[in-house]
Amino acid sequence: MSQDLYRRIQRQLDQYSIGFPATDSGVELEILRRLFPEKDAELFNQLSPRLETPAQIAQRLGREERELARQLDDMSERGLLFRKRGGDAPRYAAIPFIHGLFEFQLKNLDPVLAGLMERYAHEKNFDQAMQTSAGAFLRTIPVRRAVPVEHHVAAYEDAAQILRSAGQIVLAQCICRKQKQTVGQGCGKLSEACFMFGSMGQYYLDRGMGRLISLEEGLEVLARAAEDGLVTQPGTAQNPAGMCNCCGDCCGVLISLKKHPRPASLVFSNHYAQIDRDLCTGCQVCLQRCQMDAIAMDDDGLASLDPQRCIGCGLCVTTCPGEAISLMDKPAGQRQDPPQTSADQMRYMATRRGLL
Repeated sequence: MSQDLYRRIQRQLDQYSIGFPATDSGVELEILRRLFPEKDAELFNQLSPRLETPAQIAQRLGREERELARQLDDMSERGLLFRKRGGDAPRYAAIPFIHGLFEFQLKNLDPVLAGLMERYAHEKNFDQAMQTSAGAFLRTIPVRRAVPVEHHVAAYEDAAQILRSAGQIVLAQCICRKQKQTVGQGCGKLSEACFMFGSMGQYYLDRGMGRLISLEEGLEVLARAAEDGLVTQPGTAQNPAGMCNCCGDCCGVLISLKKHPRPASLVFSNHYAQIDRDLCTGCQVCLQRCQMDAIAMDDDGLASLDPQRCIGCGLCVTTCPGEAISLMDKPAGQRQDPPQTSADQMRYMATRRGLL
């Protein structure tokens, strides 16, 4: 019974966001058992991503409302459900594994769970899920200083403008870097680097997983992230629920993309880098900045770039002492506009995965 219960949750989660695929090792079931006592697993299996009040859920399931409300709130406090407060009663919903169950363990992450996640991240099915959905889940936007002043950048491709439009800005630790640090593989780069907005930001505040910051502090975080060589990736929506600053050492998405021979074909990005070899001095600074191993040194000691690996983040541009690298706009026929809202993004992801 227990095995079947957790397998049903795995299949349920595999329908959401980037998915939660089964593996030959069964490590995904170990993760679910670590997160969910059986009673909570049963309830999660009866919910959906649609927000409902305790009264609505109680009526639908034929349960006593007061006791159910306590369980729902307790589960949300342990990062097993999403909770949105407001109106006459809070509302609750099932959540994806990413972004959701994994990220919501920010306060609860221990060496056992971190170790299970490390095992799961090395499964080929996990890589396939990440690679299939990467461009629909997160999109790469360029480091601001990499874009020529005369170029017009759409507001949804400007990290500073995303912060200005967000209302309240909540800053949280990066769960990926925390997970790697917990298993002794941390990169040492900026940890408090993830932004959350709207109701997602409020959930982080309510649970003490993040702190409210000013626009000025947010802009400082962006600058420090760029200095550390982090790739800025908001959700693939024009008004995203969050914006990450990711590294190729710890981020599950970037790690999986790096394993693919053509990362550029998988990402949602409207830019690419270009090297002027006449200006290149062979200093090799760009090698360390590139998170996709898109740059190599040729036999003549000068840098060359593989366009099939470049995801257009611009990190190499901002530190090139000879100004040999520039960030270019993709041709009009190759440019994409992201979905308008996070709900549109979820539909876009489902379509990309063949679920709609």
